[in-house]
Amino acid sequence: MQVTGFIFAAGLGTRLYPLTANRPKALVRYQDKTLLDNAIDKMWNSGIHDIIVNVHHFSDMMLDALRNHPHAAHIRISDERAYLRDTAGGLKFAEPLWKNSDILLLYNVDILSDIDLSKLVDHHIQQQAEATLAVRHRDTQRYFLFNGTERQLCGWENIKTGEKILARAADNHDRLAFSGIHVINTDFARCIPSVEKSSITQFYLSNADHHRILGYPHDADQWLDVGKFDEFRNLLS
Repeated sequence: MQVTGFIFAAGLGTRLYPLTANRPKALVRYQDKTLLDNAIDKMWNSGIHDIIVNVHHFSDMMLDALRNHPHAAHIRISDERAYLRDTAGGLKFAEPLWKNSDILLLYNVDILSDIDLSKLVDHHIQQQAEATLAVRHRDTQRYFLFNGTERQLCGWENIKTGEKILARAADNHDRLAFSGIHVINTDFARCIPSVEKSSITQFYLSNADHHRILGYPHDADQWLDVGKFDEFRNLLS
């Protein structure tokens, strides 16, 4: 099966300001690498050499960085300079770039983790899932809900606002936080509506009752969301 990586790197990076005052969040450096380099290296070391990166904010800087990347990976650009389309919208917009692939490995550029991406993809294939979401037991405000046996997506909950969406019936729910890393079959991704802007969370919830969308817990792995300035500053201290 042909697996293509997709790095979500087009965001404005407002949560990382002031580090993003003069650069995109993908080019913020952690240790000796940019977040973009980290994501590309992560995919390359997992055997994923066909990679798509979406760009919007400080797009010229992003294009320069991608042109000068040292790996032999086949990196293609999904150009969202005209309009920032969110996750599902951006993925659908890039469909001409991934139309010949079978599986997409989706990775938020502001995530640092030692998760084994090869095992994630293998699990996705073995379970015959249409989408597989890397998830963890951690404290946050928003959670995906999964049934307790198959870990099939059942809903979503915001524990701060009390908002709750139940997408399919289940006797009990396991509340797990999304890690910003997921796998989706291209046949399923083609079902994303052709609208200018839409969220992958909403897409998954809208399809959870009749598609096989599974959770993949990876609590044993190291994981950090470095998209917030205070958390990133604490990481460097």
